Amino acid sequence: LRYRSSPVIVSRLASYVVLVFLTIFSKMPFQDHVKEKLKLVQDFLHVEAQDQLTSLEEKMKSSEISKEVYISKVKALLGKELCLENGSHGDSVEQNGKTNGSHKDKVSEDVTMDVQEEEEATPPPKCTDCKQYLDDSDLKFFQGDPDNLDEPEMLTDERLSLFDSNEDGFESYEDLPQHKITNFSVYDKRGHLCPFDSGLIEKNVELYFSCVVKPIYDDNPCLDGGVPAKKLGPINAWWITGFDGGERALIGFTTAFADYILMHSSEEYAPIFAVMQEKIYMSKIVVEFLQKNPDASYEDLLNKIETTVPPAGLNFNCFTEDTLLRHAQFVVEQVESYDEAGDSDEQPIIVTPCMRDLIKLAGVTLGKRRAARRQAIRHPTKIEKDKGPTKATTTTLVYQIFDTFFSDQIEQSDKDAAGAKRQRCGVCEVCQSPDCGKCPACKDMIKFGGGGKSKQACKQRRCPNLAVKEAEDDEIVVEEDVPVEKAKKVSHAKRKKQTQCKLSWIGEPVKTEGKKQYYKKVCVNDEVLELGDCVSVSSEDPTLPLYLARISSLWEDNNGKMFHAHWFHRGTQTVLGESSDPLELVMVDECEDMLLNYVQGKVNVMYKAPADDWFMGGMDLEIKVIEDDGKSFFYQFWYDTDYARFETPPKTTSSEDCKFTFCCSCIRTKEKEERERACAFEPIKDKDHDSKALYALACFKGEQFKVGDSVYLHPDSFNFSVKLVSPVKRSHRKEDVDEDLYPEYYRKSSDYIKGSNLDAPEPFRIGRIKEIFCHKRSNGKPDSSEVKLRLYKFYRPENTHKGVKASYHTDINQLYWSEEEVTVSMTELLGRCQVEYAEDLNESVLDYSSGGPDRFYFLEAYNAKSKSFEDPPNHARSVVRKGKGKGKGKAAAAQEPQDSQNEPQNLKVPKYRTLDVFSGCGGLSEGFHQAGMTETLWAIEMWEPAAQAFRLNNPGTTVFTEDCNVLLKLVMSGEKTNSLGQKLPQKGDVEMLCGGPPCQGFSGMNRFNSRTYSKFKNSLVVSYLSYCDYYRPKFFLLENVRNFVSFKSSMVLKLTLRCLVRMGYQCTFGVLQAGQYGVAQTRRRAIILAAAPGEKLPRYPEPLHVFAPRACSLNVVVDERRYVSNVTRGNGGIYRTITVRDTMSDLPEIRNGAAGLEISYNGEPQSWFQRQIRGTQYQPILRDHICKDMSALVEGRMRHIPLAPGSDWRDLPNLEVRLKDGTMTKKLRFSHPDKKNGRSSTGALRGVCTCSGGSPCDPADRQFNTLIPWCLPHTGNRHNHWAGLYGRLEWDGFFSTTVTNPEPMGKQGRVLHPEQHRVVSVRECARSQGFPDTYRFFGNTLDKHRQIGNAVPPPLSRAIGMELKKCVIKRMKEEQASETVKQEKMEVSD
Repeated sequence: LRYRSSPVIVSRLASYVVLVFLTIFSKMPFQDHVKEKLKLVQDFLHVEAQDQLTSLEEKMKSSEISKEVYISKVKALLGKELCLENGSHGDSVEQNGKTNGSHKDKVSEDVTMDVQEEEEATPPPKCTDCKQYLDDSDLKFFQGDPDNLDEPEMLTDERLSLFDSNEDGFESYEDLPQHKITNFSVYDKRGHLCPFDSGLIEKNVELYFSCVVKPIYDDNPCLDGGVPAKKLGPINAWWITGFDGGERALIGFTTAFADYILMHSSEEYAPIFAVMQEKIYMSKIVVEFLQKNPDASYEDLLNKIETTVPPAGLNFNCFTEDTLLRHAQFVVEQVESYDEAGDSDEQPIIVTPCMRDLIKLAGVTLGKRRAARRQAIRHPTKIEKDKGPTKATTTTLVYQIFDTFFSDQIEQSDKDAAGAKRQRCGVCEVCQSPDCGKCPACKDMIKFGGGGKSKQACKQRRCPNLAVKEAEDDEIVVEEDVPVEKAKKVSHAKRKKQTQCKLSWIGEPVKTEGKKQYYKKVCVNDEVLELGDCVSVSSEDPTLPLYLARISSLWEDNNGKMFHAHWFHRGTQTVLGESSDPLELVMVDECEDMLLNYVQGKVNVMYKAPADDWFMGGMDLEIKVIEDDGKSFFYQFWYDTDYARFETPPKTTSSEDCKFTFCCSCIRTKEKEERERACAFEPIKDKDHDSKALYALACFKGEQFKVGDSVYLHPDSFNFSVKLVSPVKRSHRKEDVDEDLYPEYYRKSSDYIKGSNLDAPEPFRIGRIKEIFCHKRSNGKPDSSEVKLRLYKFYRPENTHKGVKASYHTDINQLYWSEEEVTVSMTELLGRCQVEYAEDLNESVLDYSSGGPDRFYFLEAYNAKSKSFEDPPNHARSVVRKGKGKGKGKAAAAQEPQDSQNEPQNLKVPKYRTLDVFSGCGGLSEGFHQAGMTETLWAIEMWEPAAQAFRLNNPGTTVFTEDCNVLLKLVMSGEKTNSLGQKLPQKGDVEMLCGGPPCQGFSGMNRFNSRTYSKFKNSLVVSYLSYCDYYRPKFFLLENVRNFVSFKSSMVLKLTLRCLVRMGYQCTFGVLQAGQYGVAQTRRRAIILAAAPGEKLPRYPEPLHVFAPRACSLNVVVDERRYVSNVTRGNGGIYRTITVRDTMSDLPEIRNGAAGLEISYNGEPQSWFQRQIRGTQYQPILRDHICKDMSALVEGRMRHIPLAPGSDWRDLPNLEVRLKDGTMTKKLRFSHPDKKNGRSSTGALRGVCTCSGGSPCDPADRQFNTLIPWCLPHTGNRHNHWAGLYGRLEWDGFFSTTVTNPEPMGKQGRVLHPEQHRVVSVRECARSQGFPDTYRFFGNTLDKHRQIGNAVPPPLSRAIGMELKKCVIKRMKEEQASETVKQEKMEVSD
């Protein structure tokens, strides 16, 4: 550097340094000579650089760094000092020296800093051949075998006795000899031992192997009798020929001279070869498992892999998720090969949910065609599938609906599909390859001389990318965290067309009102129409069918001859769409006045009443209800257009004086409007109030309210005197993060945390009515248009100065009285509740609270000014006692809703005999039992562990552990018992049918055509509907995943409702969020409800608990129309949200893999939820607080996830750590530029694969055994950074949907305990679903997780059960009332 100004000297020095490093890299044996040369170079360096060189040498001597790292760092240092970056600095240095001679030192410093910044981001050196890192401690060199024979010489050895010295045989590829080799090692030109399956051979990298060669017939892997050989190759191809009759794959190499089948590797090559064997055996497990279980999830596959014991003799002892992800590319390629060999009408394994998840997670490239296709494993062509459900057993009616009625549509669908040419991705190697000309599909093609009928793609060219994309598109993923959209208002205006017609009244007017003269009959175009007749009206749009209406009244006024049309809707205008019966209409509450010249003609519309023997199946064997003559229609139901409810038409009779003007639609519309208007009754004379008129009673939304009643209001209705510090939505992101230690933290750009309750609204405010009044106008008369209420405020525990922590320990329905008052408009009321002073109750607080949801109590009053708790004043207590509502006087009507909770004491509600199909461990039945609604006498569950769990909890239930189709067939054929002697339920026995049929059989299909439709016809949904048709229960419930209402453009939903409507059931559908009914979990479920004729169709239960709004998008869009749930409270709730802390903070600490089936609680319950879930009876034993034993690597990762809210894999440090099994992890290397994310703040690279820069993936880039899983940064850019994987639950948040197998890298990755380094336990998952602690599960840990994950949360089914109960009580009351009327009439007649 003293001679920087001389380019000649710089150039010579540069050449000298290059020579030095060529010497070092070539590993020549004269390193002492090299050191001398380095000493010569040192004289030309700055003092700092000399010190750094000395320091590096000392570190190498003390083994702190490897020789390769030392060489790399010395090279970088010399490069900086000599300004050799990019080979162009010489000129610039010269120029700087000439122009800025006085600033030489500064320039030198600037250049050095620039170079240093570049160097920091330079990836560590890789071998140009085998692509292994030169500083990797695992990089090994082949030790050499100088005495062994070369390949041609070895092949002529007499011990192999196949060739003589004539080498002519080598010329033909077909005649290549085959030998076996043992004690082999594979290496590149530089002697690096390397794998042969990482794509190097395909990229024409020369790989060689040394071994002992044995004759093809010698199966003994020992060295005896073999020929030692060196540097065989280069390897032209490697291949797999299948398995050796057991579990070991037969792998081979091909060189220019021979084929070699591998036996045992050398000791030094064994670790590399073990990985190869591992991946081949792994692919065997995956293909065979998915062939048997095509509907398995990614978590199910992990369970299979982790519980499979590798065969003896292989150099590995267990499989982990890391193993699967490490070999994902190879496994997927084997699956593709397997699919190619399969039948064309079989669904390929590549599109199964499990494979799609693996492809996304591991970033697998589909459609790769290797240079040699011989490495495809030859799997057995037929694998016997696990026992699954048989062909669907159906009733005649259900069969006809699913087979006959829709055949035309399916044929049309097939024609449409045939017309549209199947698209390809056009990018992958499969798409770009030519047709093979050999497969059956090619032989049928016209260009290969075939007939061209099948129109199938070449088997070699079936695009896997397209198949996976179609499967992905079909699964409409409805995001949990999408804000609720406002529904678009759909216009119902009918654009009608007038016709030229002759009109004349028949008879005299029957009634006159003002200028209106009413008639009974009219003649339209020589056709007589009278009141009650139905007519058709043309639309302006000729493509629309005729509108149909009933004539409610006929009159003439200044506008002309008029009629009042009460409209019908065709089935196509309902949620059923095109699946409806073309002749079936529904009544709706839509009507209007019209001119008679709009009428086109008379039509016949008959009411189809349920048959007398409806419950025994009636005569519903034919799908056709009436003949289609073009003018005849029928209707069974009244239809709610907002909620998609099919109900028995309401009974409305007209009085004698208005029978000529009567319209039931007008009456119901008017009633609806009146319900929305607040009215005050029973004035109270009070001289003290000149400005307002007081009342004793008021009505709103069909309910009566009186002074002393307690009511709900929206949280915005009033505030409290205590100003609590609301939880600040502070960012959980750390500002100063060491990006070298936490290289993935930058991905946490959003402050939103999955499972957080920060956005959860407050529960409803509660107040006690002190006054009902209206303000007086200037004339002294009350302004009755606006009714006002004066209320006493109730505080919840969290509203006091103690804050949220106070609510954690108190009962969820505990309040505090306060003397604070507020005035609100009556229209702000959301409903009534019951608030009692606990000391005045005639029963325990527990018994009182269990009587229903809307029951609260208080023990103390709260004084906000003094921030103290006091005894409540006397007027607070006495009013409560007066308003206790025993049904006396005028309060009787007002008390009706709350008394209905106590109704079972007066009206004994019978428990409905229930059959639970696909019962699982019994979550649905448990909730119904808690509601006191049902008695489950029979249950059907094919999976033995779940059936055993159901038996444990329901000892009085007959549980059938067999196929539901077989059982229905037995019953329909007249059998009384099954093969085990269990009594089968007969017709008339089942009063309630509930169940959740699995949808896997058809949920993976992107559209219906003749083949996929037949699959749907044989699905368990159809079987379940046949159960309904055969048994005709009074109530029917179908539960399923939220996407059930969206499958196949909602066709599955439509066909299900179509069946129920044809059977005569009132029915509706909706989506409920379990978190709104008392569990700390987001779980949206589709629920279809149906009620028999004569019963009341239940409404969906109002939410009880507030919940995160992002998870409460419950609207459903069908045919571009948005349907809403019938709930009136929206996302509000009467209670606060339940948190993870509420759910499980009392459970004792356990470790990863805890297996104690029964342990002590070690403490009392801390929250209301915990007291409820433990039950009233003392239970010292805690069952099933056990968790999965995760591998050492996963456990190490979990240990390094921080405890802060929102922590997940992106918070992992990039460290080498020692695991519990004694092994060390590696640091993740970032060796590629990332086009999307750039570089870190320190200038470090962020890519872990060539694909981050836009190039295709390179298999050599894969890294394993790292604390940060390589696959997550690899594919994170296109999968929302894999937010939530390895995520911790938040104490104040909620669970993601509880899955059947908690896996940190599964679909729901937030499965880590908030504080402990493990996944959630079985009992914690059970609590997240709302199962009582006394509830038993059966089997091993994974069996129990699966039972819980598949269950319906009991609190959700309890809420539905309570609604069913209300319907039964309402019907019983109506029956009692009608019975009373009958008796009174009989007495009068007597």
